Amino acid sequence: MQSTQLKTPGHPSRRWFLLAGAAAAGVLPAQGLMAATDADRVSGATPALDEALRRLRGGGVVVMFRHALAPGTFDPPEFKVGDCRTQRNLNAAGRAQAQRIGRWFARHGLTPESVRASPWCRCLDTATLAFGTVQPWDALASPVGSEAPQRQARTQMLQAALHAAAARPGFQVWVTHDFVVSDLTGSNAQSGEGLVLQADAAGDVQIVARLTAMSHAPG
Repeated sequence: MQSTQLKTPGHPSRRWFLLAGAAAAGVLPAQGLMAATDADRVSGATPALDEALRRLRGGGVVVMFRHALAPGTFDPPEFKVGDCRTQRNLNAAGRAQAQRIGRWFARHGLTPESVRASPWCRCLDTATLAFGTVQPWDALASPVGSEAPQRQARTQMLQAALHAAAARPGFQVWVTHDFVVSDLTGSNAQSGEGLVLQADAAGDVQIVARLTAMSHAPG
């Protein structure tokens, strides 16, 4: 299956900003991004924001989040999935970031029909702090150390679930690792960033919007 990537330039903001462009304009130039975020500070809305909200409210999509800020890169060599003390975990900034994610969804009256996360603690904690409830799902688990066939099988499970979600009236939330985001979409995500995904008629993965939470954004 092919994936459509929406690549956006990194730009710090003091608000959430959503870049919806896979079906519209593709890539915003730097000056256009600045103009959009400036307008968002004044009015609280932008065309990109309206489009992303429309996608979520229209249903049939999945928001795949990379877990919130967790210092470091990999887990310690002897980590255990069921023991948070042995893992790389969210720091205070990451916990605050996850809570801001939840407040953003609540402020816009958006309630996911389901919330799933990798069994790793930093993913479960991100989902719980943001949405209050979460179901662990091995398909979203970190592939680090996994054999290639197992990694491919998990990606195929996610592709099938995304295809099934396209027929649903609501939207789902998945919280996972950047490796999983990359395997499914061919793109990457920052800590706390969400990719709004939809499967097209052929079952291909489309990134239809990005939801970027900067660590210093207000609540």
